[in-house]
Amino acid sequence: MKPVLPHISPRSTVAGLFLAGLVLATALPASAMPGAGKTPRAITEAQQDLPPEVKGVDVQEHLGEMVPKDARFMDMEGREVKLGDVLSKTKPTLLTLVYYNCPMLCNLVLNAQVQAMRELGLELGEDYESVTVSIDPEDTPAQSMERRRRHLQSMGKPESAPWHFLTGTEGEIHRLAEALGFKYTYDASTKQYAHPAVVHVLTPEGSISRYLYGTTFPPKDMKLAILEAANGRVGTSFDQIVMSCFKYDTASRRYGFYIFGFIRLGGILVFTALATMLIYFWRRELKKGAAA
Repeated sequence: MKPVLPHISPRSTVAGLFLAGLVLATALPASAMPGAGKTPRAITEAQQDLPPEVKGVDVQEHLGEMVPKDARFMDMEGREVKLGDVLSKTKPTLLTLVYYNCPMLCNLVLNAQVQAMRELGLELGEDYESVTVSIDPEDTPAQSMERRRRHLQSMGKPESAPWHFLTGTEGEIHRLAEALGFKYTYDASTKQYAHPAVVHVLTPEGSISRYLYGTTFPPKDMKLAILEAANGRVGTSFDQIVMSCFKYDTASRRYGFYIFGFIRLGGILVFTALATMLIYFWRRELKKGAAA
């Protein structure tokens, strides 16, 4: 005896597809990673053995909090601007705090940022923008202009590219640093600033989305941080699929493979295949009925 397949009506097919889609959409939500608002353990442990002049250097993550858009700085042309004037309203922003007479660390951070930006697969100006603020109130717009020119040139970008270099007063610099949780100190004996090595990733609304630490930034991590901050507003459809399979690990301070995202992606692919098959058989049954 041949097996008999149950008759599938168009109405039950549509209802089944809707129910399956609803289950897949809600069964495996992307969970938020722990550690929001906490100083990474690696930074806390490193503080214990630091010399006195850099004991105050720290990063206290303020994820989700807004930067002060009304803070006033000077742009490369010497014009006063508000921070909100140079932040993109539609794209994420990479925000770095450095100073121009830094003997080593600032150059390492900016050079690593440039290197990662060159390998992102995303375009400065189209997918994201960048802002660099000096923490030294003695730095000048002329120095901003020179640093900006040098870094854009190394990336092969035109002078019109949206990477803003700003200087400001001690009060406004401190206000921005406090909002970011960026703790730095000034050592009068060496006339140098001790500060963390970090790139801040901001959402188009101006809230803090992610902190990227160190003097090297894997392009994958920076790209995923930008896509995460954009919340689907930049990147390709494939980028959004890849993003669902990675989550930020606060312990390693890297984006790692996210098994539940992969499972959910697999479930969606299975659902799509089943839906295609059911629609094929449904249309074939309709054609048979019309021919009878």
